[in-house]
Amino acid sequence: MMRGRSDGAQKKRLLTSVGIVAIFLLFLYLYFGNKSNGESALEYGSRSLRKLGSSYLGGDEDGDLGSKQDDASSKLALEDGDDGLVPKSFPVCDDRHSELIPCLDRHLIYQMRLKLDLSLMEHYERHCPLPERRYNCLIPPPSGYKVPIKWPKSRDEVWKANIPHTHLAHEKSDQNWMVEKGEKIAFPGGGTHFHYGADKYISSIANMLNFSDNNLNNEGRLRTVLDVGCGVASFGAYLLSSDIIAMSLAPNDVHQNQIQFALERGIPADLGVLGTKRLPYPSRSFEFAHCSRCRIDWLQRDGILLLELDRLLRPGGYFAYSSPEAYAQDEEDLRIWQQMSALVERMCWKIAEKRNQTVIWVKPLTNDCYMEREPGTQPPLCQSDDDPDAVWGVKMEACITRYSDHDHRTHGSGLAPWPARLTAPPPRLADFGYSSEMWEKDTKLWQRRVENYWNLLSPKISSDTLRNVMDMKANLGSLGAALKEKDVWVMNVVPEDGPNTLKLVYDRGLIGTIHNWCEAYSTYPRTYDLLHAWSVFSDIEKKGCSGEDLLIEMDRIVRPTGFVIIRDKQPVIEFVKKYLGALHWEAVGTAVSYSDPDQEGDELVFVIQKKLWLTSESFRDTE
Repeated sequence: MMRGRSDGAQKKRLLTSVGIVAIFLLFLYLYFGNKSNGESALEYGSRSLRKLGSSYLGGDEDGDLGSKQDDASSKLALEDGDDGLVPKSFPVCDDRHSELIPCLDRHLIYQMRLKLDLSLMEHYERHCPLPERRYNCLIPPPSGYKVPIKWPKSRDEVWKANIPHTHLAHEKSDQNWMVEKGEKIAFPGGGTHFHYGADKYISSIANMLNFSDNNLNNEGRLRTVLDVGCGVASFGAYLLSSDIIAMSLAPNDVHQNQIQFALERGIPADLGVLGTKRLPYPSRSFEFAHCSRCRIDWLQRDGILLLELDRLLRPGGYFAYSSPEAYAQDEEDLRIWQQMSALVERMCWKIAEKRNQTVIWVKPLTNDCYMEREPGTQPPLCQSDDDPDAVWGVKMEACITRYSDHDHRTHGSGLAPWPARLTAPPPRLADFGYSSEMWEKDTKLWQRRVENYWNLLSPKISSDTLRNVMDMKANLGSLGAALKEKDVWVMNVVPEDGPNTLKLVYDRGLIGTIHNWCEAYSTYPRTYDLLHAWSVFSDIEKKGCSGEDLLIEMDRIVRPTGFVIIRDKQPVIEFVKKYLGALHWEAVGTAVSYSDPDQEGDELVFVIQKKLWLTSESFRDTE
């Protein structure tokens, strides 16, 4: 009897304890749930990284971190009535992945045991994870992250917490690349070959070329620049005041986070390397290329890297080379200079000017020099069936790209000076069979659309809210053209499998790149203030790619408090709306865009803002 009463009392105590614990857990859930909804910065615990397939919440051994989800739910569910399953949340990556670039992840290369030639820089080229190795989680900001400083102040300083890397400040302390100043990192505008400032260096180059007023834009005839091995992009930063836009290019190498610094500053820049594949830009895109102590071996593989620059330069384009080989007198530098001089002479380049530490070569305006070379001269001309504008995953060739018949006849590209070229129909329009009337119609259409976008955004933005803009499907670049009067720059992205209209984007004086949105983009997290996705979700659905993957990738790219504009069919908008809570995105507005005569069906415009959320660790540091 006594043991029975004791067992009963024990059961009652157990039930009471369980009840108390349940009430306590419920209280914690209600308290912290309401608290996180009320904070301006949402707080999340740091959770482990999970590697899954294209369905972000699909099952594997880590399935306890998220709800199970049918593979079909990662599709766009474009059929009516297919609601799909909505995730309550996405896991948060471990804090050490706050700078993850999926297709430039050195750890992935090691894990997959890829046999890459380090001497050819293959390890700095894109190598994307297979579906089973993709990351499914939201990239957390670093500890103490703050909303970035606004342009134009950001040109000269950024928050150190946002990019907590001071390696270059110490390594390049004598060259004025960057300087630590309390909570900020300052950029005095120096470089390896322009210690006294990029502005003076740019003026000196213009003076070497006898351009009026020492202005490198040459009365609007020089607009697009490629700066290879750009460092923290101060050269490109100081070109902007001359109405020149540079694609500042550098790999994710030992000079930590150069491109991340550039984009944080609000300077046009991209991750890339002169390795084995063509850079993702069409032929004849740039009027000027620049290398200031860029540590590139231009003589390797029969001059293949210099020939890649040659492909990218317009007729009469310049290459400014600031390096010891151009002025030093020791035996090795003299040997390199002699061999480079012989190579560029065979390429029909001529010295425009050589002064102090810099030499500037200029390309010919026509094919005449190429045709007059002795038979068998190296490097050879490219084969007639070679497409100089095919760049996505295309290997470089050690050959000279001839000009088109049009460029040869007109002794140049025939482009209007900037800013008239922004709207003037370019000669290469004929390559696509497009008319001038169609060009002008598209330009005006996007001017109206951008006005509508700004009306939707106006309650949330001021004149300095946006700086780095990405048009994920740029087509002719008319959205970027319509933004000319805004204090922004646009990375115009053209799909790798569509009409290669990127050369028209460059012809109108804008910059951009080729990309496949079934893969991650080559940029650091939190680098763009505004993403514009026109029919991008519909396009990748046709390829069988995951809409969830694209949403996670867009979340990685866009800055906290940044915006996303999705212009697509209604089923796509409904699909995206299901994931707003999981992504910590907030709807700003929706509008109907009635179909144009050449368009099938109406489109919806959906404007979203990304909330600023922090992990437990970074949240504590900002208290």
